[in-house]
Amino acid sequence: MAELCSYVIEQQIAVVTIDHPPMNALDEATKEAIGRVFDELDQRRDELRAAILRGAGEKAFVAGADINSFLTLTPDAAKRRQKRTHAIVAKIEDFQWPVIAAIDGFCLGGGLELALCCDVRYAEEQSRFGFPEVNLAIFPGNGGTVRSLRHAPLGKVKELIFGGEMISAQEALACGLIEKVVPRGQALEAAMTLARRIAGRGPLGVAAAKKSINRARELSVAMGLESESDLWSGLCATEDQKEGARAFLEKRPPKFLGR
Repeated sequence: MAELCSYVIEQQIAVVTIDHPPMNALDEATKEAIGRVFDELDQRRDELRAAILRGAGEKAFVAGADINSFLTLTPDAAKRRQKRTHAIVAKIEDFQWPVIAAIDGFCLGGGLELALCCDVRYAEEQSRFGFPEVNLAIFPGNGGTVRSLRHAPLGKVKELIFGGEMISAQEALACGLIEKVVPRGQALEAAMTLARRIAGRGPLGVAAAKKSINRARELSVAMGLESESDLWSGLCATEDQKEGARAFLEKRPPKFLGR
């Protein structure tokens, strides 16, 4: 039996695969497996420059949660479970390196919430997106009503959540939920192309940029600028920053060491 979540590292890129057939539903065991993988990757972060998150099979990236568990869920148990889920997905959102979602099928409910924790989302043309939770008399409560507002307009978010309908990859692209639509079978390679590009850039600059962007969402403009200034100026003490400048002036490719 395959692991519920596993990874391989190739050329400083971690490819993380969720494997819970047939639709990669996010039951508690699968979520814990995802958390363990990102804990391991955090311990190996010096070996990495980017990560890709994908679902096994050809049907789904992740198609929602484990509905069977809802039948016995109490408010207290639900609150504890949500807090644990929030902690797990934060491992992806706060991971040092950029995480790219490679979506090749249904990306619904908890799956879309998971994708929105990634930094960039590429999807195959047949993929479908949505928040169907209202059909179960609930709503996307593991970050869906919060993170979706960072990508799509308020009215579109409300339309998606209140109506509970699925939309196409092209519609998801148009409203800002994803960044690119690619032909069937090409999401992983498209994500790898971006990950390789990122891996060739100054790693300390990339990591600091991700931190600055993520912080800025929670801060006023003035506080965001102060945080940005702190991060940027701190890079001037690194070997990579001097190497980048020298390589540019000498018209040669830089040799970044991550220090």
